[in-house]
Amino acid sequence: MFSLICSQELKNKKGNWKMMAIHDVHSDDHHKGAMADGLMSKAATMEIPINSNGNTGTLAEDDGLEQQVMVSGPNLNETSIVSGGYGGTAEGIIPTGSIKGSSMHHSSSSSSMAAEEATRGVAVEKLETVKKWGLNTYKCTKQMISERFGRGSRTVDLELEAQIELLRDTKRKYESVLRLARALTNHFYNMVQTQHALGDTFADLSQKSPELRDEFGYNAETQKLLCKNGETLLGAINYFVSSINTLVNKTMEDTLMTIKMYENARLEFDAYRSDLEELSLGPRDAAAVARIDAAQQQYQVQKDKYERLRSDVAIKLKFLEENKVKVMHKQLLLFHNAISAYFAGNQQQLEQTLKQFNIKLKPPGADKPSWLEEP
Repeated sequence: MFSLICSQELKNKKGNWKMMAIHDVHSDDHHKGAMADGLMSKAATMEIPINSNGNTGTLAEDDGLEQQVMVSGPNLNETSIVSGGYGGTAEGIIPTGSIKGSSMHHSSSSSSMAAEEATRGVAVEKLETVKKWGLNTYKCTKQMISERFGRGSRTVDLELEAQIELLRDTKRKYESVLRLARALTNHFYNMVQTQHALGDTFADLSQKSPELRDEFGYNAETQKLLCKNGETLLGAINYFVSSINTLVNKTMEDTLMTIKMYENARLEFDAYRSDLEELSLGPRDAAAVARIDAAQQQYQVQKDKYERLRSDVAIKLKFLEENKVKVMHKQLLLFHNAISAYFAGNQQQLEQTLKQFNIKLKPPGADKPSWLEEP
């Protein structure tokens, strides 16, 4: 009986011990859960101080807690935006990676759209330019054909047209003078070279022919003197040719280019004037009035351009005439004095003429490269 009672008490104690162990296990789990919740809440609300050097300072809490938070902290690349507390469901979680991708896609699409808009704007501008050029060319061609067949009228400035025609005729004559002066230079250069060679031959024969030494010597000296005077005259003629070439092919040509621009402006002006006259004779509805207004604006633009170029041509013609008289007065005087002095055999007068016009002759062989520059 006693043993039965003892065994029953022993069983009751074992049951109590098991209940106590289970209670301890649950209490330990509850304590650990509470500590984990505390750590998570502390990590979520904790501030990391930064000192003046930009380094994180030490926390007032335990160093082990700081290390645990730093090691097991959230990964910024995998951060998610949660629409709720820590205990919320998985719904409403938006990965930040998807936000970055969408923003990058939006920026790239915006840049591509901007590039397409710029390209489209350039294409439209070029198309408008080609359209205007084609319309202007059509009108000018129509006006030109009408004038050629006597159907259209043209604007004429009689005084200016006479001056332009005189300039063209003068240019043709000056070109003829320039061509003949160049031919004279070439022929005279060949004659001077022949005289130089002839003088050298006479000098050589004078040394090799004792019985004719004096005669060959006189002729050699004469040819050398003629050669020297010929080179001086060539310098004067070359200066004359250079000045005439500048006057004809630069000064006159520049004025003729302005005249060409003026004539093109006159043709455009008459083309738009004829177009405006045709529109004015038509009906006067709303569309026609709009076209007349646009034609009137174009007509005014072309008229201003025509008048401006006409004024430029008149001014250039005036200055060209003054410059031509000044240049030709100097060059004709030089040409006359040099030719007269040469054929008169007046060497001193020939040299004085070149000094008067500040002409410096190149020494013989100046155009040839030195022996250091020869290949």
